[in-house]
Amino acid sequence: MRILIVEDESKTAAYLRKGLSEHGFVVDIAAQGDDGLYLSLTGHYDLIILDVMLPHMDGWAILAEMRQCGTSTPVLFLTARDAIQDRVKGLELGADDYLVKPFAFSELLARVRTILRRGPLRHWEVLRVADLEIDPLRFQARRGGIRIELTPKEFALLSLLVRHMGEVLSRTLIAEQVWDMNFDSDTNVVDVAVRRLRRKVDDPFATKLIHTIRGVGYVLEAR
Repeated sequence: MRILIVEDESKTAAYLRKGLSEHGFVVDIAAQGDDGLYLSLTGHYDLIILDVMLPHMDGWAILAEMRQCGTSTPVLFLTARDAIQDRVKGLELGADDYLVKPFAFSELLARVRTILRRGPLRHWEVLRVADLEIDPLRFQARRGGIRIELTPKEFALLSLLVRHMGEVLSRTLIAEQVWDMNFDSDTNVVDVAVRRLRRKVDDPFATKLIHTIRGVGYVLEAR
């Protein structure tokens, strides 16, 4: 659940990162057009939120280059340019949606979810392991039909484990994917988060799904 924001206005970028992170997304930011193009071509993102007026390379050129290179990552233009011809240009270049500033975050979030729901990727379907169900778009988790209340980071962690069902994930990988941080061996943030997640997902149920592989990391599977 990774989103790239290409936005040179630092306050807007910070506002978007905070709001999207609270809803379970991992967010990267590029403040310059050429950096945004590089990340869009080399990174693995589910969506790119793209401004038009950017230093070094504008949003039109970024999107055109992405599509020319065969990158099909969905793009949402978020810009102050509100003329009809600008909207038409963005959509004709291959954007999936176009939202004009100033904007309401609730509308942006709804558009993000709609774009992701359209995609053919299984990444956004309801995920199931035994009696556990994860709905990434609705930010919901259930086990045995019972709703489990999770924080955004707990939901991101559980989603990561479910998507890699049966695969042992190292603490380093989990820290990078969920917290977007380089793992520090003196930090037990991953172990603490897994303990809290187990209390909600495993402790009330007879069958345990989250297992520790000593000295390596964690795996989610029904045994």
